[in-house]
Amino acid sequence: MPPEVGLPSRHRVPGLPERVTVYEVGARDGLQAEAVPVPTAAKVRMIRELLAAGLPMVEATSFVSPRWIPQLADAPEVVAGLAEAGLDLARHPVLVPNDRGLDRALEAGAGALAVFVSATETFARRNLNMERWEAVEAAQKVTERGALEGRPVRGYVSMVFGDPWEGPVAPGQVAEVARALLDAGCYEVSLGDTIGVGTPGHVGAVVDAVVAAGVPRERLALHLHDTYGQALANVYAGLLAGVETFDASVGGIGGCPYAGSATGNLATEDLLWMLTGLGVETGVDLDAAMRAGLAVTTLLGRPSPSRVVQALRPN
Repeated sequence: MPPEVGLPSRHRVPGLPERVTVYEVGARDGLQAEAVPVPTAAKVRMIRELLAAGLPMVEATSFVSPRWIPQLADAPEVVAGLAEAGLDLARHPVLVPNDRGLDRALEAGAGALAVFVSATETFARRNLNMERWEAVEAAQKVTERGALEGRPVRGYVSMVFGDPWEGPVAPGQVAEVARALLDAGCYEVSLGDTIGVGTPGHVGAVVDAVVAAGVPRERLALHLHDTYGQALANVYAGLLAGVETFDASVGGIGGCPYAGSATGNLATEDLLWMLTGLGVETGVDLDAAMRAGLAVTTLLGRPSPSRVVQALRPN
């Protein structure tokens, strides 16, 4: 029998951050496209287990129209469940698409918010039913109102590295939108590779363009999909570019329901394995995160797509 595999050996690479933040999106982005209904209690349990594993931020849900995403129709109940558990709701942002979503989130007692826009025109029309800059202006209004209500707001930019209808996206186009979210008051802007077409050099070029537009590196995050197997390579490029926050979804679940070529998010377990090997601190217990992810994929009735889970828990 081979020896039991533990954590990878640590080998620091000069120039990389000593510590990064893993921003967990599984309960929202991971579940939003799932057809199998997940009970509210299971969602709350998932979030609590991820928090207990050491993840500092666990995005909870989205206050989108239930007609758009039935899986997240229980958003008020999820927030209520977290509050009943005595959790700090500022560590569990909720995504809001518009003023109506913000109204519902505030009524439910949400403690932190997230808004999203598109770097491209076509995706903005298909996803948000608005022109690109109309969507940016709507997100700015939500952000400004959220700030007045004392809720920190995170911004997402979708289709940063490519769009299935428009093709390649100019880094400068991304930079304009990212800067607009920052100026509106977002404390952080997450750059999303919605269809997973980014490669390491592209990541560096986009980060440099956004920073040149006036967005500090420390206020940037990367949200990477693994459609073409590039997510971890792109994380490494992001680390070299000075990014210190990375979005991930436990078990690698999720994808964008409005972009047919978008497959699963970067698996939290795979990200943690690589960061551990690089000697980059996260404060997250890999084994505990893995257990939380297995509970979710079991509930969904399929094996985890995480390569680390497949290696360490083959059965």
